[in-house]
Amino acid sequence: MPKILIIEDESSIRRVLIKILSEENSTYEVEEAEDGVQGLEKIKNSDYGLVLCDIKMPKMDGVELLEAVKKIKPEIPMVMISGHGDMETAIQAMRLGAFDYISKPPDLNRLLNTVRNALDKKQLVVENKILKKIVSKNYEMIGSSEPINHIKLMIDKVAQTDARVLITGPNGTGKELVAHQLHQKSDRADFPLIEVNCAAIPSELIESELFGHVKGAFTSAVKDRAGKFEAADGGTIFLDEIGDMSLAAQAKVLRALQENLIQRVGADKDIKVNVRVVAATNKDLKAEIAAGRFREDLYHRLAVILIHVPALNDRRDDIPLLVEHFTEKIASEQGNAPKSFSKEAIKLLQEYDWTGNIRELRNVVERLIILGGNEISETDVKLFASK
Repeated sequence: MPKILIIEDESSIRRVLIKILSEENSTYEVEEAEDGVQGLEKIKNSDYGLVLCDIKMPKMDGVELLEAVKKIKPEIPMVMISGHGDMETAIQAMRLGAFDYISKPPDLNRLLNTVRNALDKKQLVVENKILKKIVSKNYEMIGSSEPINHIKLMIDKVAQTDARVLITGPNGTGKELVAHQLHQKSDRADFPLIEVNCAAIPSELIESELFGHVKGAFTSAVKDRAGKFEAADGGTIFLDEIGDMSLAAQAKVLRALQENLIQRVGADKDIKVNVRVVAATNKDLKAEIAAGRFREDLYHRLAVILIHVPALNDRRDDIPLLVEHFTEKIASEQGNAPKSFSKEAIKLLQEYDWTGNIRELRNVVERLIILGGNEISETDVKLFASK
């Protein structure tokens, strides 16, 4: 049941608002406070889907209350109630984060529409937080070995900055997990993380994919289209396998990094973007530079911070934790109880040569769960984990 708090020093206005909301929707639970101080105390001690707040009140006015609420519970939408002389203050409140404002005396339809929209927004915020927790769990870094602890420490130090990061390491080691952690722990976490697999996009389309195009720029460009850099504005763009990007596209990426400007294919107008760039590669970019396949100036722009993700063979101590993690995840996906692994089975898995790294280990764990016994034994590993 949505809870609505009305903060208004005029009792007659409070009664009108309560009557309107109660008659409109019997599921609304409406509470009241007669001033900002009392209202703030209620907000601290309860969870409201919406706050309707007068601007001019004794003890603490609406703008002061709005600023206080945004610090402690920023997800609560606040609708300001303004008198005829309060319009300038109402606009100021909107700039400070108020959801909307309504004028006195309240118009019935506008009030009800505003309340519905504000409650919908609160629900979306709650759902978004739940989804973010799910996504965050999917990109959790599993392990307590020295190399992984070093990476976690690096992420904690770097995430809150806008420094560009180049992530290196073999295929299947989890470079994308590092990129997601950097984004989720940054001030940009509420904005998009846009992923681009540079190796999967044909060289003739990579510029359009990254920077967009205008109608008529090429044969299939039937309408204007924004690129990945624009989509990531305010957030992070993750350029995976950047070592496979063409030299022409590299030149445009370099300009975007230098000037925070992009240009759609076929256009002559610059577009300003605010994007943090995180890149990853499984290639030795210094060798690629020597071979003339990668721009040295772009490398130095990208590699402000270098994070190397080791091969699984270099972090065998993490294999028991990874097996446990994958076992629980696969069981959850399949709706089954997780199976256990014997100590001998784990020990044998730690001795394998994991050329496919974590990706290969995950596949082997799934195979063993499907084909092995209730407890995965050393014999199961020998039978079903062979390459």
